[in-house]
Amino acid sequence: MTVSLTRYERVRGSLLTPHGKGPFPAVLLLHDHGAKFDIGKEKLIRPWADDTRLASAEAWAERYFSGRFPGDELARRGYAVLCLDALGWGDRGPVTYEEQQALAGNFYNLGSSLAGLMAREDARAAGFLAGLDRVDSRRVAAVGFSMGAYRAWQTAALSDDVAAAASVCWMTGLKEMMVPGNNTLRGQSAYYMLHPGLARHLDIPDVASIAAPRPMLFLDGEQDTLFTAEGVRTAYAKLRAVWDSRRAGHRLRTELWPGAGHVFTEPMQDEVFAWLDAVL
Repeated sequence: MTVSLTRYERVRGSLLTPHGKGPFPAVLLLHDHGAKFDIGKEKLIRPWADDTRLASAEAWAERYFSGRFPGDELARRGYAVLCLDALGWGDRGPVTYEEQQALAGNFYNLGSSLAGLMAREDARAAGFLAGLDRVDSRRVAAVGFSMGAYRAWQTAALSDDVAAAASVCWMTGLKEMMVPGNNTLRGQSAYYMLHPGLARHLDIPDVASIAAPRPMLFLDGEQDTLFTAEGVRTAYAKLRAVWDSRRAGHRLRTELWPGAGHVFTEPMQDEVFAWLDAVL
């Protein structure tokens, strides 16, 4: 399928729907970065057997998702699932690791940003999904891992079409992230998540908190080297303060997964899926 997210480009994506008439609860599934650009939506939804990207997708699923494709599992559980390529991945790429910086530089020269485009497209994708006849517009969630987790809470903050969001392995405080050697400061991949000037006004959890008091799940690996447990706990405390101020503390769930690194394993997936069942 193709979706016109902006007036400049039609984006190819995968849409899975369960058997039956619906309307179904739905998930906007947002893929990670991973410095791997030959696959985007295929990281989360298994390609067809004759797709040349199948082997690459299966290797990615084995590395991060216990060999399971989260989108396929969600569809089996009764959810409509939409996953689109972000600019630079899959059918909209592939770019090289070095080309990201040039792409971001061109956006800045045009008075825009790569992060801004991705945020706008994800919000439009949520609106498209919520508008489908087979989807219950009141029960649309955004779900993602790694950069996809960032995209999930960001989309919830930007779009009223998102009723809930689950973010796996992307939450921290700005101060705790801005340390030498942190992967998110290396340029290249950072530009997809760097809004010029925003940090003068809002910390990372402040932006996510715009989505309050809607149900939100933040699940991070205790041993994740990209986001230290200290930074995650600091962010969780700020999130909790906002939800509590809205008398909605019961709608926020924050969890550090013991022993886990930067992964979205099958037990972690089952935890997220059970949470989605409960809130949607």
